[in-house]
Amino acid sequence: MGGVGDEEPATKRMKLSAGELRGLSNGSSCAEPVAGSSRDLMARPLPSEGDEQVVGSKGVIKRVEFVRLIAKALYSLGYKKSGAHLEEESGIPLHSSFVNLFMQQILDGNWDGSVDTLQKIGLSDETIVKSASFMILEQKYFELLDEEKDMDALKTLRTEIVPLCINGSRVRELSSCIVSPSFGGTPGKNIVRAKSRSKLLEDLQKLLPPTLMILDRRLEHLVEQALVLQRDACIFHNTLNEEMSLYTDHWCGKEQIPSQTLQILQAHNDEVWFLQFSHDGKYLASSSSDQSAIIWEVDVNGGVSLKHRLSGHQKPVSSVSWSPDDHQLLTCGVEEAVRRWDVSSGECLHVYEKPGVGLVSCGWFPDGKCLFSGVSDKSICMWELDGKELECWKGQRSLRISDLEITSDGKQLISNCRENAILLLDREAKVETFIEEDQTITSFSLSRDNRFLLVNLLNQEIHLWNIEGENKLVAKYKGHKRARFVIRSCFGGLEEAFVASGSEDSQVYIWHRGSGELIEALPGHSGAVNCVSWNPANPHMFASASDDRTIRIWGLSGQKVKHRGAHSNGIHLNCNGGT
Repeated sequence: MGGVGDEEPATKRMKLSAGELRGLSNGSSCAEPVAGSSRDLMARPLPSEGDEQVVGSKGVIKRVEFVRLIAKALYSLGYKKSGAHLEEESGIPLHSSFVNLFMQQILDGNWDGSVDTLQKIGLSDETIVKSASFMILEQKYFELLDEEKDMDALKTLRTEIVPLCINGSRVRELSSCIVSPSFGGTPGKNIVRAKSRSKLLEDLQKLLPPTLMILDRRLEHLVEQALVLQRDACIFHNTLNEEMSLYTDHWCGKEQIPSQTLQILQAHNDEVWFLQFSHDGKYLASSSSDQSAIIWEVDVNGGVSLKHRLSGHQKPVSSVSWSPDDHQLLTCGVEEAVRRWDVSSGECLHVYEKPGVGLVSCGWFPDGKCLFSGVSDKSICMWELDGKELECWKGQRSLRISDLEITSDGKQLISNCRENAILLLDREAKVETFIEEDQTITSFSLSRDNRFLLVNLLNQEIHLWNIEGENKLVAKYKGHKRARFVIRSCFGGLEEAFVASGSEDSQVYIWHRGSGELIEALPGHSGAVNCVSWNPANPHMFASASDDRTIRIWGLSGQKVKHRGAHSNGIHLNCNGGT
């Protein structure tokens, strides 16, 4: 195998019910005695206890806020008597009497009264008062229109809404509902009409300070946030079926990470350079310096078997690319041609070539109707399926050892354009941005959500870049070995929470994406591991390709694969991780 800097054509490294009022919350209307209890016998806080301002061992939870959130949750869950009892027993009201009155007035449609009460509930920010008044009067205006009281609606607009002197563009939209019937066909039909009063109350809750009106489901939100933070901090979390409990802190064991060799695929006759699972996880494609590619089928039990051997390239096959619907596959020879194959039959459907130059990479547009390829003259070409060249981006757009990706919306094309730079080309805006590294870039991989780019470097580091908006380096992963060849990495696991990479020391390395912590260094191969691919439909399965001419299928420790004809087609079952 040649090195990354070889001048000769590269070998294997060809691409080195919300808002609803819960009841008047002074507690008097619904705090009825329940069986077996008496209001007079309820436990009352001792004077010294009642003076405590915080609860919890850390001293960061304010008692008043905590009690109010619990009361709000009780009302939201329908436990109105319990909520009222809590307010009375604690002496901490959920809302002030003015806020309770205001909420009821909104639900009753008492617009003038609610605007008047708004002035009395303790708001110091006049901007908030005006904005809330605008929302209330807009609701009044729409309800009058719905009742066909156009003159009253016009009066409300002129004498109540306009004098607030805010949101001029919205005022003009409101006026068009009356003065320009043809604007939407029917007066007032061109823009959103009256919302439900409970929805108005929900919107007001978002506007007003939470000290006055607590947002619905606030306690539930805090609990969910705590659970999500625990899950995200768990470096081994990798299962959809994990039921998180409030009774204990969340923790996953290392057994959630695929770390055992389940199968060894031995159908290639030379080094295996590249492999990739299909989008639905039902197939795996591999390419080799033996000038062939193989389509493997993944059965429901996780067993992998040879489906088609794809022959026809005259040079080693550097990469493959699945069509968006997984019905077709592209294969790219080393500075040679790109071939398009039917996955079902294994038939070659078309060969894409350019006279005088070779193709170095390939990929699909999201609609599946076009494909693109990097060219050895450093350009990028776009093709129709029938081979007609649609567009060609000239200049230094790609390298001979080049990766090529396109975002799922088809707008951004990503390619190695210089040894230490990656081009992000906005096809619509014709704008170019770059990721620039201090070291030579050997390969990269795009995340499924198009937000992150995993960049492998010559100095044995893998960098994670956020490419959403301004390009930003967010993480680095170290530990694997890379001295001479192109080593590829990938995202993987549940929600792509892990980074996996090959290595020249014959091991597969796995890091937790968020923390950067190295989780596993998996032995098994007897040659450099060139590429890894994680099954997008199964977080407990990935594959690795090696110079030892084999592909290893990795799964959970203790897992056994049931596979028909396991010893045919160059497949060896293995359940202990050894060779």
